Amino acid sequence: MNADSNPEICALKRQVFTLLVALVVVSGTLTVYLYRQASITGKDIAAIQPQAQQLIGAFNQNQSLMIGFVNQLVAYGQAHPDFRPVLLKYGIQPPPPGTPLPK
Repeated sequence: MNADSNPEICALKRQVFTLLVALVVVSGTLTVYLYRQASITGKDIAAIQPQAQQLIGAFNQNQSLMIGFVNQLVAYGQAHPDFRPVLLKYGIQPPPPGTPLPK
């Protein structure tokens, strides 16, 4: 008895072939979509790069002012214990009372 003469086996072969073709089509479509998204994202990053460098430069210029402001908040928190929960809420760990502040 020939295996190809069995209609059930022929139907299974057709189904497997159809599923393989569908898998190739879906995989190809997904690959093209992801490649397109990656290229668009790369162009967006290249366009934003100068603005990001400008923001980083502004942050570095103002960093000493921000540190001074935080130190003033900590000094205020040391002088006014009621303000300590506000510092803790925003992640500023005030040193124990009596500890000098860093400059």
